[in-house]
Amino acid sequence: MDLLRLSLRQLQIFVAVAQSGSTSAASDAIALSQSAISAAVNELERMLSLQLFDRAGRRLLLNDNGRALLPRALRMLEDASDIERMARDADQQLQSLRIGASTTLGNHVLPALLARFFGSSPATAPHWQSSVAIGNTEDICAQVADFALDIGLVEGHCHHPQLLTRPWLHDELVLVAAPGGAQGLDPREPTSLEQLQNAVWLLREAGSGTRETGDAAILPQLHSYRRVIELGSSEAIQRAATAGLGIACLSRWVVQDFLREGRLVELITPLPAIQRQCFCVLRRGKQRTAALERLLGQLGLEG
Repeated sequence: MDLLRLSLRQLQIFVAVAQSGSTSAASDAIALSQSAISAAVNELERMLSLQLFDRAGRRLLLNDNGRALLPRALRMLEDASDIERMARDADQQLQSLRIGASTTLGNHVLPALLARFFGSSPATAPHWQSSVAIGNTEDICAQVADFALDIGLVEGHCHHPQLLTRPWLHDELVLVAAPGGAQGLDPREPTSLEQLQNAVWLLREAGSGTRETGDAAILPQLHSYRRVIELGSSEAIQRAATAGLGIACLSRWVVQDFLREGRLVELITPLPAIQRQCFCVLRRGKQRTAALERLLGQLGLEG
């Protein structure tokens, strides 16, 4: 076997510069001087006989060579991290996970799931090192693709070719409004398409799985939203709907308590029922740890 000249440290510096776009930002991320980072990048390019970045002032922008190297470098660094984790205490390794979830699942489904998962081995509780990232579907998929998360649980479709998607739970979206109505609507009566077209819609931002599913079901009927207020979380939308600001299209998981308490009512509309598939997303080529395999078993996704 030939002696390797490439080091993990060089790849770590390359990734830091690629993700931050400059040596100054990379120096903050990995605690090295700008001169040391510049020297490491130049040495890596010399060693590979490839230019990896285009220089634009102080900016370093990935070129085609750099874009080809980045996913391989990320995979190698992730494998190196797995080796380090393997050397830790077995119980600690068992509990070490980086989990991502889109907002509905993260706020309303994941807490009970994690309680069961970690509760099944209480003796290891002092060693829990797991972290949970909550964001919209697009953000979570991007982090799994970049090896920043071990697993993602999302409500929408992932469009990253580097990801494996596995069907998981089913969810239902419902149209809700305040009991006193919203902008002239009487929620006690069936709501017509014309009323829906004229209503104020309280919607999630683009990139949200809830928005993607709602748009796919509603827009073929309404053609467009005439009046829209976008909010960055389902909880904020729920509160706005409760205040009578407009109509919301939200997961039944989100609104079930407010419906039961009478703070929101489900609208009767001519729209079809809105069902959606939730997914588990994993990075292609990523080594699965014992902790990840155990979590997949808890999700009913063994094998």
